[in-house]
Amino acid sequence: QVQLVESGGGLVQAGGSLRLSCAASGRTFCSLAMGWFRQAPGKEREFVAFIGGSDNIYYSDSVKGRFTISRDNAKNTVYLQMNSLKPEDTAVYYCGSRLARLGGMVTMASAYASWGQGTQVTVSS
Repeated sequence: QVQLVESGGGLVQAGGSLRLSCAASGRTFCSLAMGWFRQAPGKEREFVAFIGGSDNIYYSDSVKGRFTISRDNAKNTVYLQMNSLKPEDTAVYYCGSRLARLGGMVTMASAYASWGQGTQVTVSS
């Protein structure tokens, strides 16, 4: 069982930046593909960014060019650097993990086996 712990959320003004971290334990990190999702009140959990075991990367259109996902296998950690934040980025951000060797739609929350507890990001206008 993989355990995931997110950190780095907070309150920031529009145009500002935050860096989220997600530390993983319980499985060899390089065997995992990692995704970031977010969920705003009253909305479904939505895909934000993905990084695979071979560092293949995908972003949602809403964050492309503003957010950067990366991973440090030595630290068992995945990051989400968020720049030029907008009020519509306000949500609880979750990281999820899945086996990197599996296929399927990595943009779907149902494709992930483990989740962290989430970290709140609030962007004020």
